[in-house]
Amino acid sequence: MGGCVAMSASAQETKQSQDLSVELNPVVVTGTGTHHRLKDTPTPVEVVTANDIKKAGITDFREAMTALVPSLSFSTNSMGDYLMLNGLSNKYVLILINGKKLTGDSSNNIDLNRIDMSNVKRIEVLKGAGSALYGSDAIGGVINIITNQPINDITVTSNTKVEERGQFTQTANVDIKTEKFASYTSYQRRQADGWTLTRVDADGEARDQHDANAFYTDNYTQMFQFTPNDKLSMYVEGSYYDRTVKRQPEYLKYNLTYDAYSLGAGAKYNFNKRSYIQFDIKNDNYDTNYLYTNEDGDNKVGDEVRQKRQHYYSGNLKSLFRFTENTRTIFGVEYIQETLDRPSFNVDERAYTWAAYAQEEITLFKNLQIQAGLRYVYHETAKSNVTPKLAVMYRLGDFTIRGQYSAGFRAPGLDELYKYSYSQRGTRAGTLSAGNKNLDAEKSNYGSINLEFNKKWLTVGVTGYINELRDMIVARTVKLSEFSEAEQAAFQEIANELYGGNAKLGNIQNYVNNDKALIKGFEVNLNVNLGYGFSLGGNYTFADARTKDSETGWHKIERSVRHSGNVNANYAHAWKSYRLNVNLNGRVQSKRIHETLKNDEWIDESAPGFGLWNISTRHTFDGLKYFTIEPGVGISNIFDYSDRRPDASHLASLTPGRTFYVSLLLRFKK
Repeated sequence: MGGCVAMSASAQETKQSQDLSVELNPVVVTGTGTHHRLKDTPTPVEVVTANDIKKAGITDFREAMTALVPSLSFSTNSMGDYLMLNGLSNKYVLILINGKKLTGDSSNNIDLNRIDMSNVKRIEVLKGAGSALYGSDAIGGVINIITNQPINDITVTSNTKVEERGQFTQTANVDIKTEKFASYTSYQRRQADGWTLTRVDADGEARDQHDANAFYTDNYTQMFQFTPNDKLSMYVEGSYYDRTVKRQPEYLKYNLTYDAYSLGAGAKYNFNKRSYIQFDIKNDNYDTNYLYTNEDGDNKVGDEVRQKRQHYYSGNLKSLFRFTENTRTIFGVEYIQETLDRPSFNVDERAYTWAAYAQEEITLFKNLQIQAGLRYVYHETAKSNVTPKLAVMYRLGDFTIRGQYSAGFRAPGLDELYKYSYSQRGTRAGTLSAGNKNLDAEKSNYGSINLEFNKKWLTVGVTGYINELRDMIVARTVKLSEFSEAEQAAFQEIANELYGGNAKLGNIQNYVNNDKALIKGFEVNLNVNLGYGFSLGGNYTFADARTKDSETGWHKIERSVRHSGNVNANYAHAWKSYRLNVNLNGRVQSKRIHETLKNDEWIDESAPGFGLWNISTRHTFDGLKYFTIEPGVGISNIFDYSDRRPDASHLASLTPGRTFYVSLLLRFKK
């Protein structure tokens, strides 16, 4: 290309070393809605960069969060990945891609396989209530996945990873950028053959056990950008996703399939370099289906029958103004409509939400920042809710202290509002599960204090927090006889209709605002550049998570983890056109809480604590003008841990043990 000059060997080596260094102060946006350097944001945010993910050899979102963010934990079943953040379940955690909600779940488990890690620039984790800026669900925290934007004339990337047990990941990306036009295209394929952890029962006898966790997924993403001038920019984007969970056809009638597509568009107008207004719309759709592998009644082999369809529509108008040098002011309005079609629950309903929000940031005396925000929400059934936020940051030399208070809320889900289903086994009394249209929103109050020491080569931070929840929505089962005769007759009529005959109704399960929760904890983190290519990082998290109901009093929150921590050590060095990167990371966590109430006594059935250690090496050859070749070799779960307890009620992890992998990245960039 005319006018290009080759970078000198010394300059190229310097740039290569920087590419693999620890980035201690990236730009973040999630905590405030405005761009700040990490050390300058008044709201603490944990950041996982693309470099962190790349050095660890990770191609899966759950794997990245497990290895690099100890406050997040996962437990996996056939319905998906159950996420916990500092003691609160995934229904209290809002997951965003570029600030827009990711929807679609199976049994309240957001389908994390929809996240294509090949285009991630960074992942920002905001802990605690974020409803003032992001609305419903942001009680436990917000996870915002920020993607890359095209920056070169053309970039074509292929990344392949092959692991044992049929695990395979392939991504292909094409980026194109001109003066006014840009395009990003991505495809990702992931699959695994599945495995079995144990083939014996508690007595040591062999049993007929089938492999589990076999699946394949396809992810397609396309985005176009158009920038006619320095004031106006526009984009349109879309994605398609499908996943099939393969189950054993010898004894099951169907596989599970999931399909999703999303469409979005937006525009941004810059009044000047410091003020703008932008508008974004999104339509996200997610289907859950049965794909029959055996005949079952009227369903033939190959029939795909939809079980659940979710629609999410949103429109967001946001403006940012800098009326003075020391202030940033945000105003915004948002409209959301959610639709659920779930025949098995007799639900075909929708609900809308209107919101207006404002936020003010002000810097005083250079060392003091104050941020105040407020959101008003009107939900179709839960009515009005107001969520304020106040954050303060003061810097004294290399030390920074932050304090914040924020309120959170979660609007009732459509299942919780409108569900109707009936179950009856044999001659036993059946149970009618009924939604409750009179549910209030769940609410929370969150407070935290953060102390941080920051040098160019070292960051040390300590955060203490408390999160108090009330009006939590839970399912309660009550005997039919406890209702009035008129209510019994109404319930019986509904059960008969659902059952298709005379139902033997004995219990009513419905949703109520009943429980409370209190989570107290602290976090300690350390990141340091040691020089000579060495870097080290570590985090420790403690969370005391308890819930209270009117019947059993206070007890530990199901699936919560009290202690967790991670260590990340890295070595990087460049020799002219060759770079070596060696990464060792480990995660250790205490038992995952599972307790069952029997005879008024809590029985501990928790999954045991465990540790997982991984090593990854990457070898980058970029001596060619436009091409980069980067093979990788690594070991996941170095010490071969797996939970092979026979007949265990709750497994600590589904890892099959030590796994070797190889990878190859090819990139053309001009």
